[in-house]
Amino acid sequence: MRSAKLKLRRLASLRYYASQVPSKGPLIYGFKPPAAPEPAQTGSSAASASSSAKSTTGSSPNRPTPSMPVSSLPKPRLDYNALLSDPDHTTLNAIRRASPLTRDHLSHLTRLRETQLILLQKLSTIRGKQKEIGSLIKTGLGDPEENKRQAKKLKTRVKEYEANLNETEAELLDLALALPNFSHPSSPVGEEANAITLETFGPDTKLKQVDNRRDHVDFASHYDLLDNDASATTTGGSWPFLKSTLALLEQALINYALSVAIRHGFTPVIPPDVVKSDIAWRCGFQPRDSHTNPSTQTYHLSPSGSGSGSSSDPSVQSHLCLAGTSEIPLAGLFANRLFHEEDLPRKVVGVGRAFRAEAGARGSDTRGLYRVHQFTKVELFAVTAQNGSEGLMEEIRAVQKEIAQGLGLSVRVLDMPTEELGASAHRKYDMEAWMPGRGKWGEITSTSNCTDYQSRRLSITYRPSPSNTAFDPTQSPPPTPAELAQPPSNKDKTGPFPFAHTLNGTAAAIPRLLVALIENGIRFNDVNNKDGSKAGAGAGAGAGYDGLDLPVALQRFWVGRDVVGDGKNKGSIRWV
Repeated sequence: MRSAKLKLRRLASLRYYASQVPSKGPLIYGFKPPAAPEPAQTGSSAASASSSAKSTTGSSPNRPTPSMPVSSLPKPRLDYNALLSDPDHTTLNAIRRASPLTRDHLSHLTRLRETQLILLQKLSTIRGKQKEIGSLIKTGLGDPEENKRQAKKLKTRVKEYEANLNETEAELLDLALALPNFSHPSSPVGEEANAITLETFGPDTKLKQVDNRRDHVDFASHYDLLDNDASATTTGGSWPFLKSTLALLEQALINYALSVAIRHGFTPVIPPDVVKSDIAWRCGFQPRDSHTNPSTQTYHLSPSGSGSGSSSDPSVQSHLCLAGTSEIPLAGLFANRLFHEEDLPRKVVGVGRAFRAEAGARGSDTRGLYRVHQFTKVELFAVTAQNGSEGLMEEIRAVQKEIAQGLGLSVRVLDMPTEELGASAHRKYDMEAWMPGRGKWGEITSTSNCTDYQSRRLSITYRPSPSNTAFDPTQSPPPTPAELAQPPSNKDKTGPFPFAHTLNGTAAAIPRLLVALIENGIRFNDVNNKDGSKAGAGAGAGAGYDGLDLPVALQRFWVGRDVVGDGKNKGSIRWV
């Protein structure tokens, strides 16, 4: 309890000093940290009320900042120069991306950065004096007792300043990590409705009409392809059982998407579906933000404390979650790695399960397969040099287009607005397919260029080729006190290694493709009802289904009979 109070008092002292440092103007060197008034009495509220709530730091009690989970990786290395060189631009960028920041976030961040630089300079000066005193003691010059007193005094001061520096840098990093990536200049500003259509392809979308007869849920119910009652009993709503034709169609789509990606140089990977929450956090997901932003909820695993497969590290056991996308474990595949530029880009395609806790909170989208808690996803992921990410983004888009074209879908490609970019994306493209049963467009793929947002957090760097000097050596963080105390080194004259750029894109979000293929491929018979109307004129189970048309691109990956359904209702599959 006593150590906790001392820590709170020290932190209050640091914050008090930071508030006195001007946000603009020259830095003042040679200061002594002023004493701060006693911190206000803190109760149990000083501790986190919930393990799933975000921690808060800074002078504002409601400041939303991410708290770093337990990690074996190096601390994130952010570019404070880029973040703070134009505070107005950084603030505007955050506002346009709808980031939940307080009004004084940047000014407080600026003061902490200046405090950090002052403390570093002061430590450097004190260490220089320590060396001078050490030389006097070794050579026997001066008053030996006075020299010892000075050495002891300097040692105490170093400890004090190091403690303040550590707390300053921790709070500085915490605040900076709350900032999103910078948006691409071409990204539309605002909400989803402001997306810009870059292109359309496939069958003429102008001829597409809303057709309630083509509802995929009614079709699946007629042929017994979904079992909602079993889902409710086994797990709950939006956890579907895919049966018969749907199960086979999922496997065909997976192998089809893999074949296209592999042909374009992507290496196949089967990643784990369980990841450390630290990895998800470093990728830009907020796995414990369930109270302030339900749309980012993540399923967390509680350790059982038993079982032959459990980790011996309790910190690992208590910080595992289900991946919301294969992007997360695929990014972890490259974490804490140094590449040679000649070996980039690295491109992988992963097949994994995605788990989304928010799936049941989107109204009509929760009906059927469009938005579910668990689904299979074929994911593209790439690591490249800084000057190659924009070109690689277009390459990923081309792979996605080839996959969608092979499926015969009507697709539009959107340049997504700033509020849809999340925390990590610099730019994002979405591909949407027309789904006539739903009567609207539905997202089937997305592509994101995350530039160095993830790599700075995951420590993914590369050694530039000798002929390439097009990287900024100012990316390195301020030197640590230990580094300042060391003499200049000639070990590495090339400067710091630049951070790579990471990109991700969906090759196949299986449930969305199932919806699009079924609703566009339903085939009706031409038999007349007794009242003279066409059998296909109604909706639901009596709609006169004849079968399903599927793209011929999937035929070589099909392992079943060309029949829809295994129950009393059967239809034929026609490859078109």
